[in-house]
Amino acid sequence: MISESQIEESLKELFETIDFKAEPSGLYNPLGYMIGIGGKRIRPRLCLLTYSLFKDSFCEEILQPAAAIEVFHTFTLIHDDIMDKAEMRRGMPTVASKWNGNTAILSGDVMCIDSYRRLAKAPADKLPAILELFNDTAAQVCEGQQYDMDFESESEVPMEMYMKMTGLKTAVLIACSAKMGAMIAGADARTCDYLYKFGYDLGLAFQITDDYLDTFGDQSVFGKKIGGDIVNNKKTWLLTRALEKSAEMEKSGAIDSGHGQQALLRALDMPVSNDTEKTAKINKIKDIFEVLGVDEDAKYEIIRFHANAMENVGMTGLGKVRYEMLHRYADRLLGRNK
Repeated sequence: MISESQIEESLKELFETIDFKAEPSGLYNPLGYMIGIGGKRIRPRLCLLTYSLFKDSFCEEILQPAAAIEVFHTFTLIHDDIMDKAEMRRGMPTVASKWNGNTAILSGDVMCIDSYRRLAKAPADKLPAILELFNDTAAQVCEGQQYDMDFESESEVPMEMYMKMTGLKTAVLIACSAKMGAMIAGADARTCDYLYKFGYDLGLAFQITDDYLDTFGDQSVFGKKIGGDIVNNKKTWLLTRALEKSAEMEKSGAIDSGHGQQALLRALDMPVSNDTEKTAKINKIKDIFEVLGVDEDAKYEIIRFHANAMENVGMTGLGKVRYEMLHRYADRLLGRNK
């Protein structure tokens, strides 16, 4: 079995040495730029972790597919930023801002192609199954993004639909990462399926955590301005829950009209043309969230999905040491506010 420190060392080396073609520079420079500004590498780390549960050393047959997952994820971010008209990503200009929209589209396309080139390094006997998993996942991520865009024009989204979108846009790629590492390592189908479920539930918890931290996190720890989702009226778990809960609680008389659904909808329409107005809107909606108790509801859901994820690991029968390795990964993933 490969140690967690070995995983970190291999992951660091992998992304320090990752290489793209040099010419034409206008096409390939954005790829190196996006990989360079990094991220938590949670998906390739999980892929290497599940592989390490069954193997004693790494080789290109796992390292390149793990890199493929991160390259694909980064491609989706480039295109997401175009759709969202975002100017910053991880504190740096987006590709569309630094270069232009056309470059971002084309560089994103070639980044997607590059992910398949790396995926093809998987063991030949397992490649058909790996490709099927990856292709299904890639299509699901696109489906999730479409739902997310559709929701922008909706005043209210049922929680069931929000969770479906989150499952497609976020959770399936984390689940794919967990299953792929085990598949390449030669784990049996039952174990691979339970590790997929582990990744999926963890992905749901991860997104709810992200939504929670955007409103209630510590900016110095979270890494971006608090309240961005509120300013942009983004459909988050918190807002989805608040819209449903405010109507229920107001109808039953559990809260006053100042914190009911109509008050929340009015707050969403507050202007955000300057920092003062943005702060006022953030504070107002945070106040409504807290009165409704959706901040505590979110914490409960994070704990519930975390428990579901670990229950799936328990079903694998991998043993205490391997269980604890996955438990530590899950805790670190969801403990970014600590």
